[in-house]
Amino acid sequence: MNEYSIIKYPVSTEKAVRIMESENKLIFVVDKKAKKAEIKGALEKLFKIKIVKVNTLNTPKGEKRAYVKLSPETPAIDVATQLGLM
Repeated sequence: MNEYSIIKYPVSTEKAVRIMESENKLIFVVDKKAKKAEIKGALEKLFKIKIVKVNTLNTPKGEKRAYVKLSPETPAIDVATQLGLM
C-alpha cells in the first residue's frame, strides 16, 4: 500500500476542531485494512510531521478513523491550515 491509498481524507467536524485545539490531535478517515504503524508512517511521510500515537476507530458507517496525536513541537492547527481545514 502506498501513502495515498492508506490516508483518504481529514475529518473537519466541530468535534475534530475541538480535539485539534485541546489535545493536539488530527482525525483522518483511513483505509479499513490499514494498521496503526502503516498510518503513522504514511502521515509522517506525506506531511513531514512527528506523531506520538495513533488510535483507530471503526464507525458504524463502515469507515475507519485514525485519531493521530502529534508531538508538542508540531501544532495540529498548523497542519490543519496546511491541509486547508482552517
